[in-house]
Amino acid sequence: MALCTTKEMFEKAYAGGYAVGAFNVNNMEIIQGITEAAAEEKAPLILQVSAGARKYAKHIYLMKLVEAAVEDTGLPIALHLDHGGDFEICRSCIDGGFKSVMIDGSKYTFEENVALTKKVVDYAHERGVVVEGELGKLAGVEDDVSVADADAQFTNPAEVEEFVSKTGVDSLAIAIGTSHGAYKFKPGQKPQLRFDVLEKVSRRLPGFPIVLHGASSVIPEFVEKVNRYGGKMPDAIGIPEEMLRQAAKMAVCKINIDSDLRLAMTASVREHFALHPDHFDPRQYLTPARDAIKAMVKRKLTNVLGCGGAA
Repeated sequence: MALCTTKEMFEKAYAGGYAVGAFNVNNMEIIQGITEAAAEEKAPLILQVSAGARKYAKHIYLMKLVEAAVEDTGLPIALHLDHGGDFEICRSCIDGGFKSVMIDGSKYTFEENVALTKKVVDYAHERGVVVEGELGKLAGVEDDVSVADADAQFTNPAEVEEFVSKTGVDSLAIAIGTSHGAYKFKPGQKPQLRFDVLEKVSRRLPGFPIVLHGASSVIPEFVEKVNRYGGKMPDAIGIPEEMLRQAAKMAVCKINIDSDLRLAMTASVREHFALHPDHFDPRQYLTPARDAIKAMVKRKLTNVLGCGGAA
């Protein structure tokens, strides 16, 4: 089995009332933990790479690791560029074997976003690659994405039909209250997703796959463990999992998860060194870290995304 696009995945997800997990990857252990979980749950899977991850691990290494995961698991896996900031990085990933790319033109005017997104779509579709666009701005910081709270904007449902029609995108990321990073909300602020916006978007784009970015739940037990072993994350609050379950039952076909992966791994490594300060073999602390990622991903696949058994 080879890498696949997200087209068939999203068609099945929309019809089945579930979402496909899109997990950010940086190294071998993260990829193994995610794909082992998906294989056991028989779930379709999107592995996505940010510009920062691509720079850190190098394109060719990530490609070979993901190709190995496909061969090892036999799962339908799509390799996706997360938050492509310009045409050049999208073109490089398309030419380099990615089957899906995101062009994030949300920082531009509507007209500029349309023009940039269409340019990427035209190039990608000629090569059998699908494209995700974005309307609205999510607050928060993650890798190369940084948007202040004051600059965040909910997606305007009145713009989505024109955007999709003019660009030809295959899926659309919208802003309904999620946020990048582990520190999504101010202390005392209650997380809340704008399901009314999602409903209006889905009515204007019936059957069209919607994407949620910044959707990690910042799982409390990981935060507690990080803090127990020397970390300082007292105000880390994520998106409640029940809200994500509701979104997955609606028009949302892809939910992005990154911070929860980082927290699972970091919590495990911190705990390991606290309990075994004499260890120095990376295999000794990366093995439980990989297991922690696997357990967290299985939780997401079954309890949040609802895509277990859908591969």
